[in-house]
Amino acid sequence: MAGRNPGLIVRTIMAFALGASLAVVAGSANAASSAADVCELPAGDLTVSDLPVGSSVITCDAVGRMVTYDGTGVTVPEPGTAVSVDSLSTDGETHGFTLEVSSDGTVSYDLTDTSADTSTAGHDIPDPLANAADPAAGLPEGADDPVADASDSGAEGDEMADVDDLRATGACSDGAYTTADQKEYGTYNWYIGDGGMPGGLSRTDAKWAFYDAIDNITESYNNCGYGDSVGAKMNFLSETSREAGIDSSSSCTDNDGLSVWDAGNLKNDVVATTCSWTWPTPGVKNDLREADVRFNTHDVDFTNKPTSSCSNKYDIRSVGTHEAGHVFGLGHVGSGHENLTMYTRSLKCKTIARTLGKGDVLGLRSIY
Repeated sequence: MAGRNPGLIVRTIMAFALGASLAVVAGSANAASSAADVCELPAGDLTVSDLPVGSSVITCDAVGRMVTYDGTGVTVPEPGTAVSVDSLSTDGETHGFTLEVSSDGTVSYDLTDTSADTSTAGHDIPDPLANAADPAAGLPEGADDPVADASDSGAEGDEMADVDDLRATGACSDGAYTTADQKEYGTYNWYIGDGGMPGGLSRTDAKWAFYDAIDNITESYNNCGYGDSVGAKMNFLSETSREAGIDSSSSCTDNDGLSVWDAGNLKNDVVATTCSWTWPTPGVKNDLREADVRFNTHDVDFTNKPTSSCSNKYDIRSVGTHEAGHVFGLGHVGSGHENLTMYTRSLKCKTIARTLGKGDVLGLRSIY
């Protein structure tokens, strides 16, 4: 032991032990970091549990995957985008939800029919996907399409619109409404797709039926004495060969920057579906980027002129007005509010939903 410094030996041992401890801590931190960077998703469609709130679509490589909830689904969008699905069912049940991806890729959901953001002080954001129309010049009007309705041009009897107007007085005393986290801060520019149209209408006649339905919302058309103080705006652009971004399971697929109204195959218990893509804007309602609407002409029959002889058909403009309500940010109202346009169930051979009730108007006024 002669010539050795006991203090130096002790300090050397302590330094070695401290270094070993730091190495263990660093190794644990690296392992935890590596674990956080790992995200393994199952094959096939995902559920909200498979891609939970707070997960990253970037880490999980989830963009483009389908997430399902409550019988509907949406394709995971790019960061900085939210997508919502709303289906009008034959049984009156609400089917829909919103998946939002923040700019850093973090996932959140709205699984209800009400919006957390109530402020409407946002602004219209230019959409880089929006491009010139793709007119379907020379395409057939689609009356012979296999999913087109039979024409109702021979319908007989009194028009139900006149009868329903007299029965809808309860709508003017019902102030119920819900709103979604979206608003059209600019002008809703829309197109009509190709293929068969509801009610066997030509594309031209379908265009005017859809136009009338959307106009019912933007002009807040009602019989309750409310003036139009709603600042929502729309503009029909053209026919297009593009299709609504909605598949046969009533799920939202990809957005292309064009808002298309068309008809085709949806789930057999769905009358129509609206898919909306928005720019997330925290603190205010999201800015509408695109909203597509599809009528189910595979399983459901429609008419543009319900009469007293109507049987088992849905009124095109009633359904269209309801779907346009979703486009402009209205949510569903449930049982007890059957006279309102945004009631969860469309009534066969009825035209009541063409005309807004008190709650529908108040809901629009709360947004616009």
